[in-house]
Amino acid sequence: MKSLSFIRYGVAAIAVMVAQGASAETKIGAIFDLTGGLNIYGIQQMNALQLAVEDINARGGVLGEPVEVVSYDAQSEQSKYTQYANTAILRDRVDALFAGLTSSSREAIRPIIRKADIPYFYPSLYEGGACDKQTFVTGPSASQQLSVLIDWAVETYGKKIFIMAPDYNFGTISAHWVHEYARQLGAEVVGEDILALTVTDYAPTIQKIQAAKPDFVVALPVGANQTGFLEQFAAAGLKDSIGVVSTNYGSGNQQVVVSPAAGEGLIANQGYFQVVDNSANADFVKLWTARYGNDEPIISEAVDTWNAVQLWAAAVEKAGTSDTDAVVAALESGLSLEAPNGTVMLEPGSHHLRQNIYIVEGDANHDFTVLETFEGVAPVYENEKCDLIANPDLVEHFSPEGN
Repeated sequence: MKSLSFIRYGVAAIAVMVAQGASAETKIGAIFDLTGGLNIYGIQQMNALQLAVEDINARGGVLGEPVEVVSYDAQSEQSKYTQYANTAILRDRVDALFAGLTSSSREAIRPIIRKADIPYFYPSLYEGGACDKQTFVTGPSASQQLSVLIDWAVETYGKKIFIMAPDYNFGTISAHWVHEYARQLGAEVVGEDILALTVTDYAPTIQKIQAAKPDFVVALPVGANQTGFLEQFAAAGLKDSIGVVSTNYGSGNQQVVVSPAAGEGLIANQGYFQVVDNSANADFVKLWTARYGNDEPIISEAVDTWNAVQLWAAAVEKAGTSDTDAVVAALESGLSLEAPNGTVMLEPGSHHLRQNIYIVEGDANHDFTVLETFEGVAPVYENEKCDLIANPDLVEHFSPEGN
């Protein structure tokens, strides 16, 4: 993933400690990519966390005290996550940690968090499968998104599917779920190209797509690679005859920089898009715009982060303490939240969210229109594999067979 040049934020202003009161009894840590290639995501994640804390503190904080935030810039480097997770725990003694975009950053943090025994919130869509007592995931997992997207696409376009994905966990595990849901629906994967992240010339992939003659392509490249593929796909004249669907298009505001010729008609699905129409989202967008302006759309990872902080605060209030065991028990009690993306509910066993999944269509104005809303979609694979109520000592990162 690459940062997009239109982003203009005062990084220095949000990369320092956000002190919401020197006497605060509850302190949380935030590690996000405020600089480097992933900063388009990390800046919005940090902005959302700061906004959530300001909202909580304006309502009296937690347990009558303001929440204090200590933030760290991971600089889009995995090693920084390990370094700052230790700093947050050993030096700054945070009560909970909110951190990470990539799966590698999450997996670097999880062992440190388990040893420290504090709650950790991972606010990003991902390939799925993370399972342990201290980890809580507020973004949707691959099977959660693809369970509805492939069904919709097969019904809309037809049963012949081509998969184009990056060669790392997100791409290969997402490809697995495309195969699985195709099998369940009686559809066929007629071609597949799993590509290195360094690939920028998609002519060979486009030739494979032309030869395979699919009804639609599941396109999962990331960041600038995604916009590059979509531009080349459109330039080859394939858009009129082959549909394109994606679970990650728009998560980094790719729709803002892709040309209308490439973006119009493209199908994406995630747990949040700014065009979602409900009162909680209207309030959230109003808060966001007043604080940060409206230079670019709010991404899904920002709402994942907002939801994580709000659920943590609700759990502390319910527990009556920030003590880890009590907070985890409160989080496992089935907490729900009227969130910008609709009602979300934390599944007690899997520590993932049951949430709405939206299918949207790109338009000629660099925006989206909601086509269909699937309410309360469960974290499919995680609920099947991860039951931390029955087995609280379970520590796994489950992967489907063959991955």
